[in-house]
Amino acid sequence: MTSATATAAASPNIALIKYWGNRDDALRIPANDSLSFTLSRLETRTQVVFSDDLADDRLIINGSEAEELSRARASSLLKHVRELSGCRSFAQIESETNFPTAAGLASSAAAFAALALAASTAAGLDLQARELSCLARLGSGSAARSIYSGFALLHAGEDHQSSFAEQLFPVSHWPLIDLIAVVESDSKSVGSTSGHQLANSSPLQDARIRDTPRRLDRTRQAIAARDIEALGTICELDSNMMHAVMMTSAPPLLYWSPGSIGLMHRIQRWRAAGDPVFYTIDAGPNVHCITVPEFAGVLEARLSEDAAIEQIFQAPMGEGARLLSN
Repeated sequence: MTSATATAAASPNIALIKYWGNRDDALRIPANDSLSFTLSRLETRTQVVFSDDLADDRLIINGSEAEELSRARASSLLKHVRELSGCRSFAQIESETNFPTAAGLASSAAAFAALALAASTAAGLDLQARELSCLARLGSGSAARSIYSGFALLHAGEDHQSSFAEQLFPVSHWPLIDLIAVVESDSKSVGSTSGHQLANSSPLQDARIRDTPRRLDRTRQAIAARDIEALGTICELDSNMMHAVMMTSAPPLLYWSPGSIGLMHRIQRWRAAGDPVFYTIDAGPNVHCITVPEFAGVLEARLSEDAAIEQIFQAPMGEGARLLSN
């Protein structure tokens, strides 16, 4: 191989039933199953060029050389691609993201879903979606779900082959919208990779994992029935349980800010009054406000009046990882 290239795009997803903690940190095998839907408008575009002229893998993010930890994480995924394909060349990765990274907006999910597709294609592989999801998971557990459009389920599994994602419902089944209220755009002090490693130090983690099948089953039923009241009730519980584990880990992780808490209270009041909206929060302070298309305009107007919110992204449900023309 003298030189081979491919470019792919992928979007973040928002987990409705979240995973926190790994059974295997090296392979990023999750401690529990999780369920999400993939977003649109927010995306990462990644070009991978394998070249015999390179002495090591390079990673450029938004025009700047990435720090070593990020480069090594990407290079680890490329190592698996080389093992699968027989490719011996190193690669230059150029990645651009149009939304804040490391702020609890699942930027790593978009980044590694795009990288898995671009790298495997450039190396001459033609992986099926399930295989791509396993490959993306090696970089970020939630990236396995961003391979798919619509609602996706990540099976925790026991090993690399059994820990994969699949689509549960297409976009057309129930095209929800995520209004992301950014209350802090700065990078979080403790990233998800480090946070996952602390999960088992919380006395609440075992109870959260044991109850996950029940919450997951109720979530699937609510989505199937397009019942946003039922979905909101269980998904807010799931989000709060994950953050309870974070807060009780050693050392504790407190991602919520005053702006997060204030908005959570308001959303619960709005839903109690009959409005079709609920919240969920990933590993960060920013609040994902989930609603139906016909209420999105009203909700965005309300959020725009909140002085604690720096920025609002309206992200309808979208497509999974896709190849782009070079």
